[in-house]
Amino acid sequence: MLNGLWLGFFLVAAVSALAQWLIGGNAGIFAAMVESIFAMAKLSVEVMVLLFGTLTLWLGFLKIAEKAGIVEWLAKVLGPLFARLMPEVPPGHPALGLITMNFAANGLGLDNAATPIGLKAMRALQELNPSSSTASNAQILFLVLNASSLTLLPVTIFMYRAQQGATDPTLVFLPILLATSVSTLVGLLSVAVMQRLRLWDPVVLAYLIPGALLLGCFMAFLGTLSAAALAGLSSILGNLTLFGVIILFLVIGALKRVKVYEAFVEGAKEGFDVAKSLLPYLVAMLVAVGVLRASGALELALDGIRHAVNWMGMDTRFVEGLPTALVKPFSGSAARAMLIETMQTHGVDSFPALVAATVQGSTETTFYVLAVYFGAVGIQRVRHAVGCALLAEFSGVVAAILVCYWFFG
Repeated sequence: MLNGLWLGFFLVAAVSALAQWLIGGNAGIFAAMVESIFAMAKLSVEVMVLLFGTLTLWLGFLKIAEKAGIVEWLAKVLGPLFARLMPEVPPGHPALGLITMNFAANGLGLDNAATPIGLKAMRALQELNPSSSTASNAQILFLVLNASSLTLLPVTIFMYRAQQGATDPTLVFLPILLATSVSTLVGLLSVAVMQRLRLWDPVVLAYLIPGALLLGCFMAFLGTLSAAALAGLSSILGNLTLFGVIILFLVIGALKRVKVYEAFVEGAKEGFDVAKSLLPYLVAMLVAVGVLRASGALELALDGIRHAVNWMGMDTRFVEGLPTALVKPFSGSAARAMLIETMQTHGVDSFPALVAATVQGSTETTFYVLAVYFGAVGIQRVRHAVGCALLAEFSGVVAAILVCYWFFG
C-alpha cells in the first residue's frame, strides 16, 4: 500500500510537470522540483532532531508512570468497563494492561511509541481468539478505538508547530481534544451497534455518562467565549496540562520510591531507539510531497475541491488543509509530511495549517493500523473493523474542520 502511494506521488508529479512544460510552457518546473527535493531532505533532518528529543522525553516519563504503577492502576480502574466491552478477555489478563499502556501512549500523542505496545496487546488478544484467521470482537474493538485516535495531549503536534516557529505550539490543544472525542465516540458506538454491546449496562453507563456530561458542560461553556478567548483558553490549558502531567508522574513516582531519574533514562533509551528508525520514512515522504507540491499537481487537485465547495456556497479556506486528511488513512508519515508542508507553504498559524494540525491530531492511519496490527497476528477476515474505523476517521475530519471554524473563525 505504501509502495503504491509513494510511487504514485512521483508519477503524478511527473505527469503534471510534463503537462506544465509541454502545454503551459513552464520550462522552470523541473528546476523547482529538484530544488524541492533537496529542500525537503534538509527539512526532514531538522524535524527529526526535534522528534528525537520529543519521543525520548515522553517515553522517559511514560516509563516512570509504568514503574510507579500508574498504568497498572489505570488498568484496574478500567477493568470493569473492559469486562463489559470485551467479555471474552478474562479479568487481570495481560492484554488489559497492554491495551491501557497503548491508550496512554496514544493519549500523549506518541503514535510511534504506541505501535509496539499495541502490537503486543494484539498478540495477547490473539491468544484468546478461537480463530487463527478471523478477528475477534475484542480485537476489532481495540483496533477501532486505536484507529479513532483518542489524543488527550498531542505533544508531537505541539512539537511540529514549535519546529515551524509557532509562537504558541499548544494553540490547537482544545480543538484536537474536541475532534478526537467525536471520532472516538463514533468509533465506540459503531462497534457497539455491530457487536450488540450493551452500552446501557449500569457499569458502562457509570463510565460513559459522567464523561459525556462533563464534555457537554465544557462545550456549553466554550460556546459562551469569543474566538480570541477560545484560543487563549486552549493555550493555557494545553501548557498547564502538559506540565501538570510531568509533575504528576514525577511526584507519584517519588512517593512510590521509584528511582525517577534512572527510570526516565531507561525509557528515554527506548524513545531513542524508536526515533532513530523514523528518519528514512520521514525523508521519503517529505521529498515525495515536496515534489507533488512543486509540480502543481497538488494545487490542481485542491482547485477542483475548492470549486466544488465554492459551488455549494461554503467557505473554502479549509480546503488547503485537506491534503493531510486525504492521505492520513494510508500513511502517518505521508500525513506528517503534508502537515509540515502546509505549515511551510501557508504559515504555521494560518487557518489551513491549524485545520491540518487538528486533523493530524484527531485521526489515525486506518489502513496502516489494519494492515500492521492484523497482519502481525495473521488475521485475514477483519469483519466490520474497516467500516467502523473509516466511519470514526471521517467523523474526526469533519469535527476537526468544524471545530477550527468555531475556534479560529
